[in-house]
Amino acid sequence: MAGLVTQSQENYYQQSQSFNGDGSTKIFLLTTLFFPSLPSAKVDIRVFVGGEEIDTANYSYSSDVGVTFTGRTDNEDVLADGTGGTTEFAPINAKLVLVKERAASENFGTYQYVSLDNIVNNFLIAYVGEGKIISKVKKTDINFHAKRGLAEFSYDTLHSEKSQEIEVPPSLLMILPHDYVNYVKLSYSDSSGIERILYPTRPTSNPKSLLQDDNYDYLFDNTDGSLLEGQPSQTWDRYKTGDSSSSENVNNNASADVDWRYTEGKRFGIEPENAQSNGSFFIDHLLGRIHFSSNLSGKILILKYISDRLGTDNEMRVHKFAEEAIYKHIAYAVLSSKLGIPEYVVARYKKERYAALRNAKIRLSNLKSEELAQVMRNKSKWIKS
Repeated sequence: MAGLVTQSQENYYQQSQSFNGDGSTKIFLLTTLFFPSLPSAKVDIRVFVGGEEIDTANYSYSSDVGVTFTGRTDNEDVLADGTGGTTEFAPINAKLVLVKERAASENFGTYQYVSLDNIVNNFLIAYVGEGKIISKVKKTDINFHAKRGLAEFSYDTLHSEKSQEIEVPPSLLMILPHDYVNYVKLSYSDSSGIERILYPTRPTSNPKSLLQDDNYDYLFDNTDGSLLEGQPSQTWDRYKTGDSSSSENVNNNASADVDWRYTEGKRFGIEPENAQSNGSFFIDHLLGRIHFSSNLSGKILILKYISDRLGTDNEMRVHKFAEEAIYKHIAYAVLSSKLGIPEYVVARYKKERYAALRNAKIRLSNLKSEELAQVMRNKSKWIKS
């Protein structure tokens, strides 16, 4: 079963993998069991034999082949030489070979997740076969439904939030991440490292700018007759060069749709989203860019966004709190797409899928009674007038 501890605590905390030298083995393959992502180059690892670090000239490394010993150390007791001058050397018998990552920047806490490959294999064992609910199904079908379930769960059930931090360039533009689905929060980091939340500005955009002549007639391309467009639009040019020190100044004309003076509380009270001076933004989904107000130039911008967890192999994993839910989702998806399955069986697994997903949401909500009690104590304060 997935999730069994098969590495020592030393391997886990130090991001290392150890082998026993037998005097003949010269190549040692590193695996993702000990390194969540394999070191990419020789400079990323350190090699110890018998407790002593050996010189980098005595071995080579590649992520697909592993560590290959090609020489001997200054201490002849550490490595045993070969039979010829050009023969690769191998660690002598009973010596411990330890490969350690030089700068471990891995994501710890991987025990709480189950990889998508293990999910598929476990489903085949538990649900598919003679005498089971699904007699026969292709593994490719299970892979498809597992990925679809992972994507759907990522939107509102699993912890799929990712983040990026950049310095806002003078162009006031940020490219959307390659696996972006929707944003959770945009903020900038102040001098104390506190995140100041940014709110979207709604009365502006970056529309297509059509070119016109002096008579205001449209200009067309001489080759194919298509409309000529200018980028960036004048609306965006005016927005980024205007006084945007606060979002309340976006509409600073009394004849505009939203009178800026109303944000001072003169009419129906202040609008909370405009009651801040952090800055503002809007997203151009067509071009895949975020546009910022001028006061954010040079600021450290933090984007937190939702992904579907299908970007890389390392991301395709399921939290153990939702493991049963993904099994029920696959079972329901397979049964509902097969011919000859009784409707009451499909309905049963639909209900089981719903119940398992509900349980997963409750577990992943991560509510702690002591933390809730501490927050609710704030509600008991007396406000004196």
